[in-house]
Amino acid sequence: MAETENTGALLARIDDYIEHLFAPQDEALEAAVRESRQAGLPEIQVSPNEAKLLQLFAEMVGARRVLEIGTLGGYSAIHFGRALPEGGELISLEIDERHAEVARENVERAGLSDKVEIRVGDARELLAEIAENDEGPFEVVFIDADKGGYPEYLEWSLRLTRPGSLILGDNTIRGGTVLDPEDESARATNEFNERIARDSRLSAILLPILRERIDGLTIALVRGG
Repeated sequence: MAETENTGALLARIDDYIEHLFAPQDEALEAAVRESRQAGLPEIQVSPNEAKLLQLFAEMVGARRVLEIGTLGGYSAIHFGRALPEGGELISLEIDERHAEVARENVERAGLSDKVEIRVGDARELLAEIAENDEGPFEVVFIDADKGGYPEYLEWSLRLTRPGSLILGDNTIRGGTVLDPEDESARATNEFNERIARDSRLSAILLPILRERIDGLTIALVRGG
């Protein structure tokens, strides 16, 4: 047990070290976390380090259009918005109107309302509308919503991207439950990972994310074929 505790403490120190060097929090980001907490939103937003990684991915592919499935309080939306050039756009989908309201306030405080649009409703219906209205393609799609919907969100993501785009899925190790999935969320996440691994149109990897527990970020490059 002592060894486990020491390892956990070391991982926490490493996470803090990386955040201090590469992902320091400014007032807009601190306010987004604070206001989300005060509004009673669940504290399940991505970590500062993962958020910075998402921002970096968007910058690396030169994204002008980003699609986010699952907004919560807008913490990751702020990072994506900061990665976008003038005229770029993030469309973020959120099922909960209260969450969307808080996120809009956080995005506005960060000065990104001109780049970030938050749409409220069932993601499946909103994705169908996006496809029907020919609003793609997107250079980055970030999936961070109900885990049971991940396999379906992957199919929509493939429709709404092009070769060179990135599809990112959060919470894809889930503390190791994907290894022997017993509940619906773990089974759906496992299916999502397996589909990505087998799809010849994608080049992908699952990156462990170490925070309070072990989780993961699935990263897939759309290569066509």
